[in-house]
Amino acid sequence: MKKHRIAVIAGDGTGPEVINEGLKVLAAASKKFGFEYETVDFDWGGERYLKTKEVLPADAIEQLKKFNAIYLGAIGHPDVKPGILEKGILLKLRFDLEQYINLRPVKLYPGVWTPLKDKGPEDIDYVVVRENNEGLYKGMGEFRNKGTKDEVAIQISYNTRKGVERCIRFAFDYTRKRNKKKKLTLCGKTNVLTYAFDLWERTFYEVAKEYPDIKTDYAHVDATCMWMVKNPEWFDVIVTDNMFGDIITDLAAMTQGGMGIAAGGNINPEGVSMFEPIGGSAPKYTGKNVINPLAAICAMQMMLKHLGQDEAADAVEKAVMTATSGKIKSMSAGKMGMSTKEVGDYIARLI
Repeated sequence: MKKHRIAVIAGDGTGPEVINEGLKVLAAASKKFGFEYETVDFDWGGERYLKTKEVLPADAIEQLKKFNAIYLGAIGHPDVKPGILEKGILLKLRFDLEQYINLRPVKLYPGVWTPLKDKGPEDIDYVVVRENNEGLYKGMGEFRNKGTKDEVAIQISYNTRKGVERCIRFAFDYTRKRNKKKKLTLCGKTNVLTYAFDLWERTFYEVAKEYPDIKTDYAHVDATCMWMVKNPEWFDVIVTDNMFGDIITDLAAMTQGGMGIAAGGNINPEGVSMFEPIGGSAPKYTGKNVINPLAAICAMQMMLKHLGQDEAADAVEKAVMTATSGKIKSMSAGKMGMSTKEVGDYIARLI
């Protein structure tokens, strides 16, 4: 039996706390379903940077390429200037490991409160496929006349046919495999961003010809945001660019119960993928044993699915749903009715 090699980057703030609970559940799933794995810890994050002034070692990417998956806690330290760790770790890993898909399930579990009136788990169950290596996050641009009254800041949204097409193809394949409404919605802004989304729209409908079983749809990003609030049941899978995907998935997270339950994957279908809770490092809760670990546990569940451990992944999700339906009172830190460690212990027992 193949042994899964998992790189663990617990990161900053409450990251190590939630990752510890995810690993606890992973151990229970491994014991129950008989698969083998090994983990290797990496101390990359704010504390290490403050000590060494090095964000990542020179061979970090080569080290990570030897693993089957990466399990990430959170990146962000109050004593480190914003952007240093985010660009130096998160974006570097996504770009250098060519994790060109950001996969974000948006699923409301039973018992979880949503701010959307009269909406329940049957209404909020869709997935956002976000392009993860291009667009505005490519970092291309310049200042002109910086610091003067005539200053101009230019930020370029860089989109290639190759990058757009591989993202769209992944989304079509994922919609087919998901096998629910079999509907894929392109989210863009064709009426204003007439270069970037002309490319996206043309590619979308050209690729669609190869997937006659998938219904296609288009929505401007502003309309997408409105419908995610008013009619989330309309969606099955949404595909979009890097910036719009970043924005709409945070809105989506709130509709599924908040950052305490939202998880995501940075996917390279041919390489090493990384799985993480969506919430940040939440430094004010560090060490208090009150942070919600469910997002980290759900990220681990996504990792199991990616590694081909479908039965174990389904069992973890079922355990989370059992927990949200009963003992866990809220998704908010300090309001769960259980401590961080107690939630992890409970989910592990349910496995």
